[in-house]
Amino acid sequence: MRELMNLAVRLVEEAAAVIMAVRAAGFAVDAKADATPVTVADTRAEALIVAGLRAAAPEIPVIAEEEVAAGRVTAPSARYWLVDPLDGTREFAAGRDEFAVNIGLIDGGAPVLGAVASPALGEVHFGLVGQGAWRRRAGAEARIAARRAPPEGLTVFASRHYADDPRLAEFLAQYQVAHLTNIGSALKFLRLAEGVADFYPRLGRTMEWDTAAPQAVLEAAGGAVLTRAGQPLRYGKPGWKNPDFFAWGLR
Repeated sequence: MRELMNLAVRLVEEAAAVIMAVRAAGFAVDAKADATPVTVADTRAEALIVAGLRAAAPEIPVIAEEEVAAGRVTAPSARYWLVDPLDGTREFAAGRDEFAVNIGLIDGGAPVLGAVASPALGEVHFGLVGQGAWRRRAGAEARIAARRAPPEGLTVFASRHYADDPRLAEFLAQYQVAHLTNIGSALKFLRLAEGVADFYPRLGRTMEWDTAAPQAVLEAAGGAVLTRAGQPLRYGKPGWKNPDFFAWGLR
């Protein structure tokens, strides 16, 4: 597992460099069949990642967002990779820094390994569930851990694109909320894993490749990602679609 984690970390770092090169050169934004945006950064980063995973671990199937969008769906096995080469394409296209590269490993329906690069922030987060989570930034590596919510209330990170959804305000009314921040991409999970936030409620659409890697990092840091029924968010669902979920630090 350590070798697989090192592989995933290396590939998210390499993909991050590709994405930042595209950003510097300029790019066009196209629309996929489901009307979500895609850029050459998505496709170049994914090509690098899937080639690297398949070369290094050919026995582990790779399910990657842009391949699925193009109609290439690799059959999963008990253990498989989930890849989102550019999580937060809308943020990337808008010139914001809230985008990420996600590589997660699923085993028996559960995320067990995750690597997430935040290219514009110069950060990489990675973790093995049951063994710990880490952040690499500016050449320094540090172990990270989720926190228990402080007495003054929850620090909540929520989706930028659902900031005006009345369901979010209604849902949060049942909690004591000290701070609310709306941002894009997997960064919400990562701030919980670092122990600087407590709760990320997701009441809108996500796909499994959006969440596998950052969920693994959060759970490796001691947090949890639960469905409305209070069960852990699991993988291998029809169409790779997630239900509403709630990500927590220590509970």
